[in-house]
Amino acid sequence: MRAPIWTRRTVDAAFSGPDNSFGFLRLLFAFAVLVSHSLPLGYGEPDPGGGLSHGQTGLGEIGILGFFTISGFLITRSAGRVPLPRYLWHRGLRILPGLWVCLIVTALVFAPVVALIERGSLTGVFSEPGGPFGYVVNNAAIAIRQYGISGLLLDTPYGKLTGSSVFDGSLWSLLYEVLCYFMVAGLALIGVLKRARWVVAVLAGGLFALIVRDFVTAPHIPGPQGDHGPFLGIGGLDTYSLVYLTYVFLLGALFEVYRKRIVLNDLGAIVAAVVLIASLQFGGFDVVGYPAFAYLTLWLAIRLPKPFRRVGRRHDYSYGFYIYAFPVQQLLALFGVPELGLFAYVVLASLGTFALAIPSWHLVERPAMSLKHWTPRQRTTAGDQASGTKIDGVPVPSAGTTQTSLAEGPLPERGRP
Repeated sequence: MRAPIWTRRTVDAAFSGPDNSFGFLRLLFAFAVLVSHSLPLGYGEPDPGGGLSHGQTGLGEIGILGFFTISGFLITRSAGRVPLPRYLWHRGLRILPGLWVCLIVTALVFAPVVALIERGSLTGVFSEPGGPFGYVVNNAAIAIRQYGISGLLLDTPYGKLTGSSVFDGSLWSLLYEVLCYFMVAGLALIGVLKRARWVVAVLAGGLFALIVRDFVTAPHIPGPQGDHGPFLGIGGLDTYSLVYLTYVFLLGALFEVYRKRIVLNDLGAIVAAVVLIASLQFGGFDVVGYPAFAYLTLWLAIRLPKPFRRVGRRHDYSYGFYIYAFPVQQLLALFGVPELGLFAYVVLASLGTFALAIPSWHLVERPAMSLKHWTPRQRTTAGDQASGTKIDGVPVPSAGTTQTSLAEGPLPERGRP
């Protein structure tokens, strides 16, 4: 029986088990990014969603906001339930192996194919500045320092639009998500997540004040633009991305730290939907639309029908879909696929992206995540074994046995690519 729309079910009660639609929503947001890139990459035209919001946002940005909302919720939950080293280990396993293989595939498969199409040979591709090997090395630490490879893809619609070589423009957001991971790690380290949850609200409130200031001074411009830095190890940071995406991440985090107080029901979703639509039509999307969108995202995660809840429960292809879509679309644009029409271009790009996302999950991401319980072997002495010494609360194994992991809860699913 469906609960009344005014039920006072809290976030804690709503997400007490694994029965949710986060897997479907992540895949939906990744697909939204692909669709948003279709016009720029295939035809050299703007994001198709900009007109619906009067230039405030686009379909791709909405997809990114969805990723960060889910990440803020799940990652904060993870940091509050497992030791900090284990939390960092989990985050690295979820992000880095898939990214590294994507970089290698892009550099050593996509780039040579593009070179053969554009130049008819591989001459100079591997020896020119900004070549494939530099692409892998320069981007391996998540901060994307090199988008192009050997001056290729300049003749694509997007290359002509921007005048630059770009193989995977979607990777830029990974840096900001990882910075949010470290922010949560810092909050967990000083005990904020368990003993001073109000600090999360203060941080979100401070960023909200900056967003309100931007809206008041320039209501028709979606936030400040411009790079700052470079900073050691991460390069330059865009002000808009840092402030606005961190704020959305913190919105998701607030739902977790105040999970026993925030009510998640149909009436709240109706109000949030009205606020969201109004902000898209009349302005203020960054100010009131973001919180409304965050609420709706979590509400959908528990209210979508059961078939949607099965998507991504065992096999999460969303990360691979996100990081491989851009190079697939670029390659199809080079082959002239957009001439078949936008619908055909989107369908073929989606199929091509799934063809890479599926093996990425089964051959790279899932095997890497199987190491989530790995712990370095504990070295003990005979005296320790005889006295029943414990390490981290776990008895040291007796002679002839080997301890390879400590018990812990399941790894929360990732909120993006």
